[in-house]
Amino acid sequence: MRRTEREAAYVEFATARRDRLRRIAYGMCGDWHRADDLVQNALVKLYVAWPRVHRSGTEDAYVRRVLLNAAIDDSRRAVRRERPTEVLPETAGRVGVTVEDRDSLVAALQQLPAQQRATVLLRHWLGLSVAEVAAELGITEGTVKSHTSRGLSALRGALSVVEP
Repeated sequence: MRRTEREAAYVEFATARRDRLRRIAYGMCGDWHRADDLVQNALVKLYVAWPRVHRSGTEDAYVRRVLLNAAIDDSRRAVRRERPTEVLPETAGRVGVTVEDRDSLVAALQQLPAQQRATVLLRHWLGLSVAEVAAELGITEGTVKSHTSRGLSALRGALSVVEP
């Protein structure tokens, strides 16, 4: 494949997936601006690895994995631990879901440890199977099940406390 063909395939992939990746990144970090940064970094890393990843046909899994690693690395930075509360997040929601419900869900997701948050998002937001999540995160299927179970229990507990 020639360079122009590779670049055209990459641009087509990135254009088609950018909005979905942005929503996934928002679920991981809870901030649209950070989500944009995470997606941009993930797409840059994908561009570098594009010939190898495109040949193997694992573009989606690769970019999600890069996105997850970038979110985890970003959350470990001391600067990211500060959360201003006066600024409301920019959210676009589904019909029938209130802003308060979405905000409560995102806040509850942010309280989960990174691995639990990742398994819950991949299983229930993206609808991946247990085997797909295990392969993507490099963990066993049993670990995926236990992280998902614990994460969902913690979310239920956090959301039941928030609701009146």
